Amino acid sequence: MTRRPAAALLSAAALASFTTACTSDKPVTSAGQSPAASAATTSEAPAAGTGEQSKFFVQADYDAQLAMRSQTAEGPADKPWEQAIAPQMTSTAKYKKDGPYNLCFSNAAVNNPWRQVGWKTMQAEVALHKEISKLTALDAEGKDDKQISDIAELQVKGCDVLIVSPNTTATLTPAVKGACAKVPVIVFDRGVETDCPVTFIKPIGGYLYGADAADFLVGKVPAGGKILALRISPGVDVLETRWSAAKVAFDKSRLKVVGVEFTDGDAAKTKGIVNDYIQRYGKIDGVWMDSGATAVAAVEAFEDAGLPVPPITGEDQQDFLQKWKDAGLTAIAPTYPTYQWRTPIIAALKILNGEEVPKVWNLPQPKITSENLSTYLQPNMPPLHYALCGCEDLPGFPENWGGKKG
Repeated sequence: MTRRPAAALLSAAALASFTTACTSDKPVTSAGQSPAASAATTSEAPAAGTGEQSKFFVQADYDAQLAMRSQTAEGPADKPWEQAIAPQMTSTAKYKKDGPYNLCFSNAAVNNPWRQVGWKTMQAEVALHKEISKLTALDAEGKDDKQISDIAELQVKGCDVLIVSPNTTATLTPAVKGACAKVPVIVFDRGVETDCPVTFIKPIGGYLYGADAADFLVGKVPAGGKILALRISPGVDVLETRWSAAKVAFDKSRLKVVGVEFTDGDAAKTKGIVNDYIQRYGKIDGVWMDSGATAVAAVEAFEDAGLPVPPITGEDQQDFLQKWKDAGLTAIAPTYPTYQWRTPIIAALKILNGEEVPKVWNLPQPKITSENLSTYLQPNMPPLHYALCGCEDLPGFPENWGGKKG
């Protein structure tokens, strides 16, 4: 499953670096540092097994995201998709105009359950607002070249706001920068290497996700334990920062990372990789994953081998949550809530009304533990539904999301 993503928080330190880099016409990373500055944060020698630190890693943004663990979000308590953590507001007065509005959306893809749940949620949010006359959406089908073309096409369709969920970070940056000169742009889910969008919407970010998962394993697996890390694919900022945060935790621990493998989000490939490591090492003591889509496949590999399932990390997908409960797993589920798909529509209307919005809109990012697991289990929803959709109050729920009433 190719996913998400999100540039790191523009902390004060990173923002200063970003400004310097922009005025000197040098390229910047998604966190706002020049490549040279970013490289300077990764000079520490890697621990055995984890490899070199990601070029996406920026210490200031890692520190800022982990600090948000203890910060209280501003906004309605029952609407986390409207909340913001540590917002720095930006004026949108110049974009104010009368409706009705034509919103445009360049979507990276709807090629996995997370994105399908999110897309349904976004469309349902649009249906709440009569001032939106049209949502023009193009699906890039997971292809950078198609999304570049899609963004160019949408710019001539009379869009009042252009919403972009980038397929990959660096490759889509020029297209987004070009669009910013013509129409107010909102980026969400995955980030780009420019701050030209009016707002960038995301949960706290990949560093927190990766750290929550790794810290759990460090606390549960005895010293010397063998960890298998499963990743989806390289080059997407939020996935890179998930792994880079996990690497920091593992490098400080006494655990041994015996493998870092890409699964392409494929269940069969995931099971094959886990089987291979079981045969190679005899025992795996913990499994870290940068996404939960194939977590059940990883669990089944241990079950098929007649072995106890070691501590494992997953996500808020119902099949994993149900497996967790039924099998009594030792597990944690960091989340990247699909309720974030509501926020760009809300932000677009704020912008067109001339209201301030956060420059970087950091949404709450809960984690599921054994203590709150029952809160997120939804037996009436399909196995591939994501619990943190924030869609329960939207028209058509649960049927439009594949669920059953009652």
